[in-house]
Amino acid sequence: MSLLRAALPGPGRLRGAGIPWSILRSYSSASAKEKAKRNGSCEKTELLEVLKARLKQLQATNVPEVTVSKAELPPLGNAKYQDPLQKVVAPKEEGEGPSRTSSWVEKLKEEARIRQLKVEQTLPIAASELALGAEVKEKPKDKAKGKDKGKESLKTPKTKAVAGWSQGHAGSHGVHADGKPTVAAGKEAEKVSRQGDDKESSQFKVLQQTIQSNLECFLFLQQPEEAERLLFIYHRSRAKRKLLSVNAYNVVMRSWARKGRLQRINHVFSMLECAGLRPNLDSYAAALECMGRNPSSFKTIRRCLQQLKHDGFHVDELFQQCLFEEDEKEKVLKAIRMVHPKYQLPPAPSPQTSKSSLLQDFYSKEKMVPYPKLDFSVQELQECFQKQLEMEMDNTVTIESVESSKPLTPQAIKARKLLATLRSQWHDSILQALQKSKHSMSKIKTVSKYNELYPYLCLLPEEDYVGIMLQMLNTLSPQGESLAVLAKELGSKVYERYITQRKLRSGQVGKLRVVYEGYIQLLAKDGQPAKYLPREYWEKLVAEAGFGPSLNLKDCSWSYMLLMRLGMHMLELLVQVVKMPRNILSPRLEPRLIPALYHIYSFRSSCQVGLIKPHPIFSQIMSDAAETMLTFNSSAIPMLCPPVPWTSPHFGAFFLNDTDLMRFVDGAIQHQVRLEQCPLVNLHPVLDALNQLGNCAWKINQPVLDIIISIFNDKGNEKLDIPPPMSEAPKPPAAPSNPSALDKAHKHELLLWKKKAAEMHSLRMDALYKLSIANYVRDRVFWFPHNMDFRGRTYPCPPYFNHLGNDVTRAILLFAEGRPLGPKGLDWLKIHLINLTGLKKKNPLQERLEYANEIMEDILDSADRPLTGKKWWMSTDEPWQALACCMEIAKASRSPDPAAYISHFPVHQDGSCNGLQHYAALGRDLIGAISVNLMPCDVPQDVYSVVAQQVEEFRKKDAEQGVKIAQVLQGFISRKVVKQTVMTVVYGVTRYGGRLQMEKRLKEMDDFPEEYLWEASHYLVKQVFNSIKEMFTATRDIQNWLTESAKLISQSGQTVEWITPLGLPIVQPYYRTKSTVLNCGMQHLSVKSTHSNQKPDTVKQKNAFPPNFIHSLDSTHMMLTALHCLRQGLTFVSVHDCYWTHALTVDMMNQVCRQQFVALHSEKILQDLSEFMLEKYCSPDGEARALWQKKLMEQLSNVPSTGEFHLENVMDSTYFFS
Repeated sequence: MSLLRAALPGPGRLRGAGIPWSILRSYSSASAKEKAKRNGSCEKTELLEVLKARLKQLQATNVPEVTVSKAELPPLGNAKYQDPLQKVVAPKEEGEGPSRTSSWVEKLKEEARIRQLKVEQTLPIAASELALGAEVKEKPKDKAKGKDKGKESLKTPKTKAVAGWSQGHAGSHGVHADGKPTVAAGKEAEKVSRQGDDKESSQFKVLQQTIQSNLECFLFLQQPEEAERLLFIYHRSRAKRKLLSVNAYNVVMRSWARKGRLQRINHVFSMLECAGLRPNLDSYAAALECMGRNPSSFKTIRRCLQQLKHDGFHVDELFQQCLFEEDEKEKVLKAIRMVHPKYQLPPAPSPQTSKSSLLQDFYSKEKMVPYPKLDFSVQELQECFQKQLEMEMDNTVTIESVESSKPLTPQAIKARKLLATLRSQWHDSILQALQKSKHSMSKIKTVSKYNELYPYLCLLPEEDYVGIMLQMLNTLSPQGESLAVLAKELGSKVYERYITQRKLRSGQVGKLRVVYEGYIQLLAKDGQPAKYLPREYWEKLVAEAGFGPSLNLKDCSWSYMLLMRLGMHMLELLVQVVKMPRNILSPRLEPRLIPALYHIYSFRSSCQVGLIKPHPIFSQIMSDAAETMLTFNSSAIPMLCPPVPWTSPHFGAFFLNDTDLMRFVDGAIQHQVRLEQCPLVNLHPVLDALNQLGNCAWKINQPVLDIIISIFNDKGNEKLDIPPPMSEAPKPPAAPSNPSALDKAHKHELLLWKKKAAEMHSLRMDALYKLSIANYVRDRVFWFPHNMDFRGRTYPCPPYFNHLGNDVTRAILLFAEGRPLGPKGLDWLKIHLINLTGLKKKNPLQERLEYANEIMEDILDSADRPLTGKKWWMSTDEPWQALACCMEIAKASRSPDPAAYISHFPVHQDGSCNGLQHYAALGRDLIGAISVNLMPCDVPQDVYSVVAQQVEEFRKKDAEQGVKIAQVLQGFISRKVVKQTVMTVVYGVTRYGGRLQMEKRLKEMDDFPEEYLWEASHYLVKQVFNSIKEMFTATRDIQNWLTESAKLISQSGQTVEWITPLGLPIVQPYYRTKSTVLNCGMQHLSVKSTHSNQKPDTVKQKNAFPPNFIHSLDSTHMMLTALHCLRQGLTFVSVHDCYWTHALTVDMMNQVCRQQFVALHSEKILQDLSEFMLEKYCSPDGEARALWQKKLMEQLSNVPSTGEFHLENVMDSTYFFS
């Protein structure tokens, strides 16, 4: 993830900052406590202290001149708002010569000679003179050189701007007559020119992407003149022209095509040829669209089609490869049929079938069965679709908070009235400031200033921008938030709404509605049964739909830097204009206006970070108001209908909200490139597995939710993981009577209090969001669309509330589909309950069942009187899931026929140290396999207890030999102490990390002597690693082989890549970061980002490869299990290596799970990895291999040998997953 910090050097730096609440809200896969610990570095200084530190810093002699925000907007004509692209001259590309003149243009040269003279008259002579003047002004020392440059720039478009196909009228006006091209900013231009001819450089790609998105804005705004003016700014300079791709010219052509202006398209084609670029299919599609929109002569269209063929394309490819919006497809077809009246659209390509050896049966047409139906009618699913679509079209959802049931106090009523008044004033102030800002920007069309932000502030209605800013204001944490995080959030929200508007305008919604109504037939209980997978059926329906817009948009993503600049501008507006009376709560004070937000600096480690913090008065009003409405992005809410099936890396999940198939960190694009290069048929297994997980319907366990909400609204309960409200926070330590007596101890107490308060607020808000969303969908059925990370591990897309959450979240989720318990279902519910308690882990399943029967009285009491009875459920490891299970057991056992009882309850089967299971299977390690339950045993093997026993043996020997720390540790070594380290060894934990884990466990023991913590944890981690090395010899060999291979690969300057057994390409996104300073009015931001052309981070590449490789295998096993459960008609979802299904089908899922594990590890996984890497990294480019390639060849060829374990034993292992 890109890391951002204030680029403000200085000697004195203090630690601390407010919890980044926006980041906290973005994740839900870990518990709230874990997130708070991960993110919770709270402020360590009061505002006064920060300002004092800042004052000292600015006074220091070694601090360079830096502008610090004064909460004032700089003049909008300031260079801060100029196009950063002005300052860069793109590098030349070697070997690029002028392209041949198109033969079709040659044919028209003679007949267009007179018209050409007219075109030349419309060339931007005035603009060029302005540019020349600017260069003279900017470089007075080199006037002659500037003049020569200006003349040279004029010649290029004149000589090349030959007319194309049109024999019609010339444009009524030249769009360049008032164009005002920019000039490169001296030293910056020279600097980038010296970087060489690297079109793969990250800087080059970002600049190219920014130009492209600017042009797309003008296309959306229907301003082709502005699009062409911007294009010419870069085209006229031979150096800058390298920044323009064919796609940039195509956007301008599409802009003119919508106006039916073929003459302008001819001109852009000439510019394209002048730039040495060849037109592609999109270029011809734009020309033909224009010809279809404004009927052209038979001769013109025929020449265009002949040139298309001459360039190596076929007419059919226009419809097979191009993406269309609105009626573009129909207009292209109309133009073609003027020449070929009988032309028909090409048939859809024949569906391809995955050739994966692991899925031959799954994709076999002979064994295909009808897709399982949902318990919904066509009519019901259509209504669900309409609700979901309306929600996405609104972009945001406002829901009632679960705190709304609290009685309204007079204080809250007064605070809400104050807020309403303030918001009304702020709305008008922000709107006025935005309009003023846009007006100032619109005037910046001088030679040296081009404002790149202006078009982005015109894409949406002004009210939308104001709404986005006010929403951010309402959700800002009292502790403040990182400037960078807020800027990214604001910029992203504008982008998301823009994408929604593009999809609406392109006509996608109408076509989506038609296709989805057909798709419902596959899922609905009264729809026609069909032997298709969701992906296959969707592709079939899209092919049959024929005309209309494409369901994918052309790539129009915005660069990270652009999002930041846009967000920073909006933040500056907010800080400038959002003010309130100082005496709003205390009438005694003078009634002057003060900012409601202020910009401060805090310190995290050695980095100074800019924060936006609400004024304490504003925070107090918000707290008193206790508002009961929460606003979320529509993508944060579970879907109200089945998701759109994934059919490609670019399409799936939501209807209008853009969703990536693979999650990525900012700046890392290499995995997306690999996905696009991968044949789509190879991705079918992964896409089908994600679709299967996403098609599981859910509902809320209302009785459990109501109990949780009642405790939440009644001061919470930390033991039950229900965070208390801020009113329960400890009081701040009393300040000494003498302020000068603020000693170190008191400051430390104050720091701890602030940290605790910040943590409590974060945990409380996290729980509030989850419970409020759950309450919002309490009476509905809903779905979680899924995507994955770069290793293939799957995650639900809605970030707050989903089944990957903590105990509280999981307890309130039920399958929407019910199944009868059957003969063994009730037993499985009881075993599941005992598993949730944490008791009887070492006992056989039968003993767990017997224990459940013995304590039925406690189980029934918990179900009947959860808050007033014995409260047995509260003492379990997972209390809320245990309570939910008690209630289900009570209802089932009291039904007339438990076997016929319809249960919606998910039963879990958990892997036994799953990472070590994969290592033991890879190495056929017999001892390791026994330790992690790959071998059948009468009782479950507990690897953690075995390691603890081994460590205790080592300790005893050392104690006998007089080792002091071994003697101190007597009686302190237990399963709990070693568990976390054993579990994470397989995922690459180092001895340093393991020592910290051990120290934490020892700290939890009240009677362990604190002075021995470091020495004891150091000793223990050493012994744990030695124990694992002895027990899992094959595991260590494989881990070392993977680590050494990755080290050699990354040292050669390449990233580690591999392909999973299901065909998913994986690349590790770990690169050395490079900082770019983003100059903004409020502060300068140093943006640390990674790019694919940078050198890989050798340490991260090396250390992360073994755990990432194992993660890719466990995700492969899960996907195989999901797909084969689908064929068996099972409901299946997973939380990584924890598989869920109905009680009725646990035995069937267990069988499928084992079959697929054996099938997966029967593949030659390590040999295939070795062969892939040898081919990728060791194939000689020249006559001989480099020395590093020889070393790597030797390393990769030496695949670790395997042991004597037979995989078939897994089929009979009860405790493999249990």
